[in-house]
Amino acid sequence: MLQPACKRILLKLSGEALMGPEAFGYHCDTMAGIVAQIKEVVELGVQVGIVVGGGNLFRGATGALAGMNRVTADSMGMLATVMNALALKDALEAVGIEVRVQTAVAITHVGEPFERDAAVRHLQAGRVVIFGGGTGNPFFTTDTASALRGAEIGADLMLKATKVDGVYTADPKKDPSATRYETLSFDEAIARNLGVLDTAAFALCREQGLPLAVFSIFKSGALKRVVMGESEGTRVIL
Repeated sequence: MLQPACKRILLKLSGEALMGPEAFGYHCDTMAGIVAQIKEVVELGVQVGIVVGGGNLFRGATGALAGMNRVTADSMGMLATVMNALALKDALEAVGIEVRVQTAVAITHVGEPFERDAAVRHLQAGRVVIFGGGTGNPFFTTDTASALRGAEIGADLMLKATKVDGVYTADPKKDPSATRYETLSFDEAIARNLGVLDTAAFALCREQGLPLAVFSIFKSGALKRVVMGESEGTRVIL
């Protein structure tokens, strides 16, 4: 039997991924599909850390644009990511996966405070660890939180799950001639302003030597194919 190409991964899920076709909140069938893909790689023996966004419930930047103080808006966004972490935990546990939630902001009755060594011990014990609360600081996105947690836990690969099956030369919905990159360097991705991650997240991945895979979470079996090292999505490498 072929072995996974990764021992430990950090999976970034957007809040929007959890709402599927809905305009807000959660879509049960979409959640079930995502959970099935995560279970598939857990059963391969891959250690899985997850950072989840909060855009299906509240986005700090949007609140700030509406006139809210940015620090307050970002704090609300962090709480939205904790809510999503709990929802994902519940869905994973329903299919028999052991999960721990760690939060960057202290909410001890719903999750453990983030602590790197404890997170690694959970991963080594076969538990999925979901990191909520972003970085715990305003002005930083959950992309940056993903790069940070990935580096802290010593992940072999950071995976960004999107609605699109990789990184394209242009928006494929607007430009039918757009082509998908098989591989990119971090320098190319930053210079071309491709918008896959924010610049801080790209820079942190590059500095820490953490490769990135961008793929569609809505393609059946795509997460497993990435983890197995098969051709799926786009790889961003040093």
